[in-house]
Amino acid sequence: MKNNQINYIEFKAANLEEIKVFYSKCFNWVFTDYGSNYIAFSESGLDGGFEKTDSKIVNGALVVLYHEDLSLIKNNVVQFGGNISKDIFSFPGGRRFHFLDPAGNELAVWSDK
Repeated sequence: MKNNQINYIEFKAANLEEIKVFYSKCFNWVFTDYGSNYIAFSESGLDGGFEKTDSKIVNGALVVLYHEDLSLIKNNVVQFGGNISKDIFSFPGGRRFHFLDPAGNELAVWSDK
């Protein structure tokens, strides 16, 4: 993994079982379940996942960057005009935060450190 590169993409879905069937049948993606609210996929060219949601999906994609030093990159995001939309939190496999870029696009940065 390299700092500052797109490492993962995350989508939202109301029905995770339906999504697994669709992408595995259509595109041969492979899925791993992480509880009842999250599934990860591989064999797609770029690893990613689907988060279960009951909300209307407006922008269902979340691009996730990697950086080994979350505090450093979070400070850079703020210093150069980004806004933190979800502060650093833990999840299975690491920690991450979400931010809005100056145009209003939401992205995330994660670290396994």
